[in-house]
Amino acid sequence: MRGTRTEATALATLLIDIRACHACDADLPLGPRPVLRASETARLLIVGQAPGTRVHETGIPWNDRSGERLRSWLKMTPETFYDETRIAIVPMGFCYPGVNAKGGDLPPRPECAPLWHARIRALLPDIRLTLLVGQYAQAWYLGTRRSKTLTETVRRSAEFLKDGLVPLPHPSWRTTAWERKNPWFTDELLPNLRAELAALGL
Repeated sequence: MRGTRTEATALATLLIDIRACHACDADLPLGPRPVLRASETARLLIVGQAPGTRVHETGIPWNDRSGERLRSWLKMTPETFYDETRIAIVPMGFCYPGVNAKGGDLPPRPECAPLWHARIRALLPDIRLTLLVGQYAQAWYLGTRRSKTLTETVRRSAEFLKDGLVPLPHPSWRTTAWERKNPWFTDELLPNLRAELAALGL
């Protein structure tokens, strides 16, 4: 079922509201700049963590090395990846959350998902597949269904696929060693995922 004109208008209005959100201004070191993309005709939904500094600066989701690696996993060109008529990109936190004591990014702000995710998802009627990239997306969308570790959750991807969900690790440089330890990810999961994307015309 394709998105209707009413859904398109409602989604456009919702995106305006989200981009004007100030729910956690006081906790954002660089101020609010919600970064997300969505269209009522999108068939793939990518749920990541939160923007890093480069994404905050550019306003373009996954516009960094993690994004390059994610597109490599998916065998997807930037042109396809950023075609919001086909792919919605909705992170768990829409704004850059700042850094922790070790210099890494803080978790996504907890306000975003309860405020917005269900409302966005309700206006994306054509979504056939949702990629849950990283532990925060998996915790929100899988809840008690996820395993004790991210590795175990990702390895069960075939089980979640029947519900249109595919858990993935976050594609940071730290995942290089993880991939070497878990060859099934490259040898089995990614080819299967690419086949699912091809079936969606992606």
